[in-house]
Amino acid sequence: MGSMDNTAKRLLERLVRRIPSQMLKTTLDKWSRLTSTQRQSIDYTESKWALTEKLLAICEENELTVKHIAELEMIHVIENPNLGMWYAFQLMDPQDDAHSVELTQFKEQFKSHLRELIRHVSIKIKKHTDEAVWIRIAWGDTFSRPNHLKPTYVVHYLQTPYVFLTSLTSKQKPLLSQALVLSTRYQAIKDANLSGRKLTAIRDLLMKQYLQVFPTKFPSPLAERNRVVSNLHIEKEQAGSAANRHQMACEAFGDGILPQLQSAVYKLETKFRDHTNKTMTERDETFRCVVKFASTNLLESLRHSASSGVASTPVTPLLSSVPLKGKNYFVITDNGPGPSSQMKPSQK
Repeated sequence: MGSMDNTAKRLLERLVRRIPSQMLKTTLDKWSRLTSTQRQSIDYTESKWALTEKLLAICEENELTVKHIAELEMIHVIENPNLGMWYAFQLMDPQDDAHSVELTQFKEQFKSHLRELIRHVSIKIKKHTDEAVWIRIAWGDTFSRPNHLKPTYVVHYLQTPYVFLTSLTSKQKPLLSQALVLSTRYQAIKDANLSGRKLTAIRDLLMKQYLQVFPTKFPSPLAERNRVVSNLHIEKEQAGSAANRHQMACEAFGDGILPQLQSAVYKLETKFRDHTNKTMTERDETFRCVVKFASTNLLESLRHSASSGVASTPVTPLLSSVPLKGKNYFVITDNGPGPSSQMKPSQK
């Protein structure tokens, strides 16, 4: 009988704790490491402790290693992509053959390039149903084995310049960047200044996979109702104004269901401007502050504020830049006409 090492046990225990009991069965069914008899012998109504003990015994019996348990974790993360903090990156300057890179070639190239850069590393690559390539990386270094308890997840859509990742340290970032650039046949990679807890939301925003509304010269036809003649003009004006606000709000933020972002951050590095406060205005130093908008669904909240008249329309470019540029981190400086956003690595 094989013996699971301590990391494999800890990883399995953590997974059983994390996955709700009602989801555990489907997750284990997708994992090909247990026999149907073993799967049927598991009682999902038992406590998490009892479930863990049962699974540990089965895994020991099947002589499973940490790499097998990592497969189970990967199934859970792919099925639940809205856990943890995701950061978006964009590949730059494609080479002539970038559009023809297919999965097998990418897998071989990525593994080979990353292993050239770091001696101890464990890489698992899996293609998901929606064309996304999922990569799980457990990092080691020159002297230590890969740490499977702190993996990095990378999601890349082949034939697009977009990469999304979670749990990456500043030490690992240049290694991953180099391996990605070489295996996708691009020449550089940059921070897209977009992050959030929902991978699906930042992906949809960056790839413009939501209902966009384009400016129109003609207001939407409003249904005429039986009105008192004396109030007709006022009501028409109010209805026209409300329709106009709604149109401008949808042009700025989109229509229908919007990508669910949690925040937008604006870092100000500008001169202080207020004629009533000479002391601050006359200072030579740059005025620095951070403004953060937060909501369970930021774009929906902003659209509602503009549509209902709480926020003024037309919408300020500072806010409409979130969906327009696909970013939610901006640095505002005095360079050039009006506010501008500059490249700045995400703060992690």
